[in-house]
Amino acid sequence: MRRAARHGGARGDGAGAEEMSMRHGWSAMAAVAIVWVAPAVAATSEQVAVEAAMTASAAGWNAGDVVAFMAVYSDDPRTSFVTRQGLLRGKAAMTERYKTRYDFDDPARRGMLTFRTLDFRLLDPTHALYIGQYLLTYGDGKTQTGPTTLVFAKEAGGWKIIADHSG
Repeated sequence: MRRAARHGGARGDGAGAEEMSMRHGWSAMAAVAIVWVAPAVAATSEQVAVEAAMTASAAGWNAGDVVAFMAVYSDDPRTSFVTRQGLLRGKAAMTERYKTRYDFDDPARRGMLTFRTLDFRLLDPTHALYIGQYLLTYGDGKTQTGPTTLVFAKEAGGWKIIADHSG
């Protein structure tokens, strides 16, 4: 009887078992809720640095400053950008492409740029893979969005893009 009383079953009418079942049910539901709301994995310092570089690049775009936008790209002449027409190499060629395709003097035609991280992987201590989604929002409410896959290298000036495959 003492054991039953501890678990709420002293009444002998079966209610104690029901209370115990409900208590365990609530505990299980609480555990599931904690798992659902717990953050996935804390961002590494490398991920934070890469995302900061992406944010600074977007700020350059949004200010109409193509040089600030392109600062996230490596100066290495092998830096590559995949386009529908083929592969571009070098920061100068990529900068020229952006200048001809987007009007950096007209915010309405250039749009406001944001990035959303979908995946980040440190490949080794000096290289990282960033998978994300870009979003351009125009003054008329229209948007353009697409995937972006970037390979970053840790250089003297910070994390820089060495390969860009954005669509």
